[in-house]
Amino acid sequence: YNYPQGRVTDHRINLTLHKLDAIMNGDMKDLIDSLMSFEQAEKLKQGI
Repeated sequence: YNYPQGRVTDHRINLTLHKLDAIMNGDMKDLIDSLMSFEQAEKLKQGI
């Protein structure tokens, strides 16, 4: 989290969102969708 910039970064999946207020209020759809896409891509790479 970077409160002054209103930014959330997930370094595991190289994702930066500039919507900290929304995420803190429970709107995590963009974050969860990105994590799920990353997981699916990793599974495809591994042939799972």
